[in-house]
Amino acid sequence: MRQLVIYGVVLAGVLFFEVMRWLDPERRADALAGWFFGRDADFGPWLILLLLAPIVWNLRWRVPGRTLLPVVRGWMTEPHGEANASRWATGLRAAGLTVLVAVVAFASSRAVDAAFGDLPPAYHDEFSYLFQAKTFLAGRVSYPSFEPRPELFDQVHVLNEGRFASRYFPGVGLWIAPFLALGDPQLGHAIAHAMTALLLFWIGRDLAGNGVGLLVGLLFAVSPGMLLFSNLLLAHHPTLVGLALFLFAFLRMRRTLRFRWGLLAGIGLTYAMLCRPMTAAGFGLPFGLWFAWWWMRGGQGEQHRPLVGRSLLALSMAIPLIAGFIGLFAYSKAITGSALVTPYQLYTDVYTPRHVYGFNNVERGEQKLGPKVLENYDRWAENLTPGLAAKNVGVRLRESLRWTLGIVPLVLAAGVLLLSARSCGSTDWRLIAAAILTLHVAHIPYWFEGIMGWHYVLESAPLWILLFAEASRRLVRSWRDDRPWMPLWWGGVIATALALDLLTVTPLWPGRLPVGIAEVSYPRGKYARFYEGVATRVGNGPAVVFVEADPADRHMDYVVNDPSLDGPVLYARYRPEEMDLDEVRELFPDREAWLYRAAGEELIRLPASGN
Repeated sequence: MRQLVIYGVVLAGVLFFEVMRWLDPERRADALAGWFFGRDADFGPWLILLLLAPIVWNLRWRVPGRTLLPVVRGWMTEPHGEANASRWATGLRAAGLTVLVAVVAFASSRAVDAAFGDLPPAYHDEFSYLFQAKTFLAGRVSYPSFEPRPELFDQVHVLNEGRFASRYFPGVGLWIAPFLALGDPQLGHAIAHAMTALLLFWIGRDLAGNGVGLLVGLLFAVSPGMLLFSNLLLAHHPTLVGLALFLFAFLRMRRTLRFRWGLLAGIGLTYAMLCRPMTAAGFGLPFGLWFAWWWMRGGQGEQHRPLVGRSLLALSMAIPLIAGFIGLFAYSKAITGSALVTPYQLYTDVYTPRHVYGFNNVERGEQKLGPKVLENYDRWAENLTPGLAAKNVGVRLRESLRWTLGIVPLVLAAGVLLLSARSCGSTDWRLIAAAILTLHVAHIPYWFEGIMGWHYVLESAPLWILLFAEASRRLVRSWRDDRPWMPLWWGGVIATALALDLLTVTPLWPGRLPVGIAEVSYPRGKYARFYEGVATRVGNGPAVVFVEADPADRHMDYVVNDPSLDGPVLYARYRPEEMDLDEVRELFPDREAWLYRAAGEELIRLPASGN
């Protein structure tokens, strides 16, 4: 009966949205002349599969290969099943599945990297993280600003107030640095993708056996959003490594109450905090609340511990967090002069005050405008109201479902877990579901919905995949005896989701991952053309290119330099309303000078110094 309710609600929703699409003249014309199921294909293909479900439900024919199912089922339920396999055999199978998941994840990420070729990064943030990694490789946390005119080298997301440093927290730069030294910074993110996938396999295995772990690991490995972001030099994949380590160790600590797992959980959460503090806080909040409740109550049965034991376990997680905060305070002190003012905060105050966290951000920011505000970029911010916040939450939820696996399969999974929570739910699964909620809540007070509509809540993706895998296990178990063909139908659900995510089928739908690759390739291509044009005309320098920004395109910014400012070609920010070109050109007597007007893509050679 519960499954019928879920089926009916989802079918009604799919029918509603499909009817609305066909009633809309613009989308109907697009379907008939272009993509039949729409550019997002959120519902149309699912209607066919859902209408097939009643037919498959009533099939009673014997499933081919059924004699092998008990053996496979035994393997997939290890270590929770009733199989009598030796510990050695069980461990060998787990090791083999771990390697399989890691290899698939790494190879998939590198395949997407190959699609981008040698194109430079796409987002301002990526250049800032590379700036940070280069600074760390030089054995420093910052460089001095260019003393004669610091504002010439104002770079988006780079602090330039006496100290020249990335605004971001140090965890990501530390991750990228060794791979940058090897000449392939993207390799680090592919490894992070593989590490997260194998940790998810072990989380799923610990919770419900090899089958759930394998499904979680493989679905994460080929999730379109995860693959795309594993090829952006952003904070998310290093953060995911820390959060996955935290989740793996915390859940083991919950079961065993051992010091070593608490220590490892603290290390994982601390590293995530050093990459994305708000994300780490939002992700970890439900687990912290559970631990605080357990510490105060003392636990029951096997989870009972005396106060000293509970406090030691709390200390195991606190030690890495305290060390992380001390390191963060020292890092901030070295760059901003105050342990309590982070580079991120100072950058926002000085350059983009309208982007401040919280409601009425624009109104509050305009009360603090200073002479160094990046006016064009800063005015991009919208004033956050309850209405805009509610809209952002909806967009982030929708896009996170789309980019993780798909709206329909994840809604089906959520329905299954919700209606079976009382009969077969566990605290572990409730904490995982709660972490999705708190991650969204933590980002409500920010005006921007996020890159591709969801990057602020990207770390919810592995949690959704965990829930989907557990819902799959519960469904297959309930169908095993009476509905022998329904597990194959559910396999069709997974296959359909992956087809919509990874493949473009003309003229039915464009694959979500190919669309994402094309979207990211556009700014990467523009940067590549710019740098190729400079290399062709300017050569290897020494030269300085004064860049006059295009006010109509705030998202392309060509002022990107090494932190040491000693590269063969420097890119300086030229503000014609504030600067005299001849005057600033004199600051670089040993360099050939050029002017680039981004609006018209003009590269103009300037007269030699003194002429």
